[in-house]
Amino acid sequence: MKRTAAVLTAAIFILSLAVVAHAAETRRGTIKDVDVKTGTITFCPEGTTTDMMLKADKDLDLRTVRPETKAEVTVDGGAVKGVREIKQPRKAAVGC
Repeated sequence: MKRTAAVLTAAIFILSLAVVAHAAETRRGTIKDVDVKTGTITFCPEGTTTDMMLKADKDLDLRTVRPETKAEVTVDGGAVKGVREIKQPRKAAVGC
């Protein structure tokens, strides 16, 4: 009985790790291009110089995503689920 409980506990632990590993990932970077016809976004994550071609989820409206903007992109299951533009702070006016 104790052995069965131990095996069951270990199985639940391993499954919970798999679920966490498959959770959505959010990355910051620059949206380089948006192709509405193919449903893809060209994205360059912060800290890299390599562009990534990401497939958008069918529920994401790509017409609202603007190229050449800083954004936070949420990827889940290999598809972009959300895009949130990062607002750049305005620079203070210099002088009077």
